[in-house]
Amino acid sequence: MSLRGRLLRIGGIGGVLTYLFHLSRQAGLARGQVEPPGMLWAIGVVSVLFFIRALLSETTMGTDADRQKDFLWGLTVGGVATILIRLVS
Repeated sequence: MSLRGRLLRIGGIGGVLTYLFHLSRQAGLARGQVEPPGMLWAIGVVSVLFFIRALLSETTMGTDADRQKDFLWGLTVGGVATILIRLVS
C-alpha cells in the first residue's frame, strides 16, 4: 500500500480513538461521574507502550504486517491527540 494510504489509515484509527475517548468522557460526565485522577497519565503510558511496539514492528516486520503496524501507530496518535486535546481544553 502507498504511503498516502498508510497515513490515511493511521489518521483514521487515531481520529476514531480520539472521538471514542471524548464520547466516553461526555457520557460519564452526563451520568454525573467524575473522571478518575491520573487518567491522562494512564493514557500517556499506554500510548508510549504502543509507540514502542510500533517502532519495533516497523523495524522487524515486513510489508505484510502493514495493517498491524498502522493500527499500532493509530493507537499511538489517538492517545497523544486525546491528551493534547484535553490539555488545551
